[in-house]
Amino acid sequence: MIKKSQIKSDANNLKQAIRIVYKSDKRLFYVRIGLIILQSVLPLAFLYMVKLLVDKITSNINNPESTDLSPIIIYAVLFCAIFLLTRAASVFNQLSDRILSQKLTNYISNLLHHKSTELDLSFYDNPVYHDTFHRAQQEANYRPIQLINSLASFLRNLLSLIGVIALLVSFSWVVILIMILAGLPSLWVKLVKAKIFYNWRKKNTEANRKAAYMSKLMTARDFAKEIRMFRLKEYFQKQFFTIRQKLLKENINISTRQAKLDFLTSIFEAAALMIIIYLISKEAFAGAITIGSFVMYFEAFRRGQRFMQGVVTNLSGIYDTKLFLSNLFEFLNLQPQIKSPENPVPFPKNLSTGIRFDEVSFKYPGSEKKILDKLNLHLKPEEISKIHGENGSGKTTLIKLICRLYECTEGAIYIENINIKKFDLYELRKNISVIFQDFATFDLSARDNITLGSIEDKNNKAKMLRSAEYSQARPVIENLPQQYETMLGKFFAKGEELSMGQWQRIALARTLYSDAPIILLDEPTSWMDEKAANHFLENLQKLKRDKLILLVSHSIKKEFEHIKID
Repeated sequence: MIKKSQIKSDANNLKQAIRIVYKSDKRLFYVRIGLIILQSVLPLAFLYMVKLLVDKITSNINNPESTDLSPIIIYAVLFCAIFLLTRAASVFNQLSDRILSQKLTNYISNLLHHKSTELDLSFYDNPVYHDTFHRAQQEANYRPIQLINSLASFLRNLLSLIGVIALLVSFSWVVILIMILAGLPSLWVKLVKAKIFYNWRKKNTEANRKAAYMSKLMTARDFAKEIRMFRLKEYFQKQFFTIRQKLLKENINISTRQAKLDFLTSIFEAAALMIIIYLISKEAFAGAITIGSFVMYFEAFRRGQRFMQGVVTNLSGIYDTKLFLSNLFEFLNLQPQIKSPENPVPFPKNLSTGIRFDEVSFKYPGSEKKILDKLNLHLKPEEISKIHGENGSGKTTLIKLICRLYECTEGAIYIENINIKKFDLYELRKNISVIFQDFATFDLSARDNITLGSIEDKNNKAKMLRSAEYSQARPVIENLPQQYETMLGKFFAKGEELSMGQWQRIALARTLYSDAPIILLDEPTSWMDEKAANHFLENLQKLKRDKLILLVSHSIKKEFEHIKID
């Protein structure tokens, strides 16, 4: 039994999907509705015009003295006009569908990107999130437009079916009843099939993700060297093939069973057609209807069957799409736990007391192990504070907590004696510049790689050159073919690949490009040669005025204040 809450949820999903299509392009949305109505009326006009034309031709044949062909010519012109209008409506419908589909794809991609970048990092630590995102991503680009197309086709077929019923009602209610009953088995089979396929695909989300990951291992540049050197091609190919073969076998079994049921439903439709041919022929032989009426009723029933089958297909399509849309909305309905307060406190213009950790404990979601346990720490401005400790002691985690990428499990972090939870998230992160140990390498120009550090001030050439100088990136960039305009990485044409040490200098330049008063450096020289690292650390001394700098590093340099994390 279908629950009331499920019906309400399904209806809400349908409304949301229609709203998304509407927002992607309001004008095209209304154009599609107009075309739907037009395309549902034209077939009925076409049928009626066939009846008039056949009856007039039959009348002239039976009456040789009649030589007036003007009515036939008029009917023929109207017939051709309806035909031309039908083709024109179809062309415009296809055009509007292509444009709306592309706009909808762009609109939904923006929704997915916005939601994905809004969520906390903790979501990425959860396999369930990856399943949810995978399903949403797989369905997002085409399901909403598929729903609209199914709804549009359903409305068009339904209106046409109602018109056919209006024509057939003058002949017999029995004909209408036979036509409807013949379509019900097909509807039941298609709804069951949609539910079975949905459950199968949802159950196998992780298997599909794993197959996609195996494919990525064999095709992405990041893994290319190890795949070749450790001779892993056959190993991963076998794993990929095994997963895909299992999914294919299950798919074939389900599809085969459904195909048998689909064939059985066609027997009902063929039997209905046979009965109708007999009934209409009997009336025509008895002289109860004209030849034109015979053609109209027969064609009306045949089209009625097609419209009925269309309605059945559309309903199953709507049901199928509704099931998969729940994946998209399940993802879009996710909410971040780390949010800005309703009434944020302005971020301090100057730093005098710095950053303070008060009894801070932290463990990652789903883990019982405490990475930090009641940590008390004071980082002062106009100093370079250095944190060192063993791997896994929480040095990188400490930086993530300052940035509010994660929340403290216990305790609190203060900037200028204000709990960081009281700041607007955007303002907090705008006032912190950071290089992570696993820094990003953007396949963009050298200029873009640096100036992304302060997107609001992206065209400041003097600041860009200064950042490149301080980070030791300048000699690297000046040796590139187009210097700052050179594309980095090999993903796009004319890109120049860099060593990890060179990439790290670029990432440092991006960090220093920001005017943020707080600079957090996580192993900033781990990939650099000793000479470049020493030059950077010397330059770092010039930057500490009016700034708070935290340096996480394994190497020890005596002029910095050291804080050990156990």
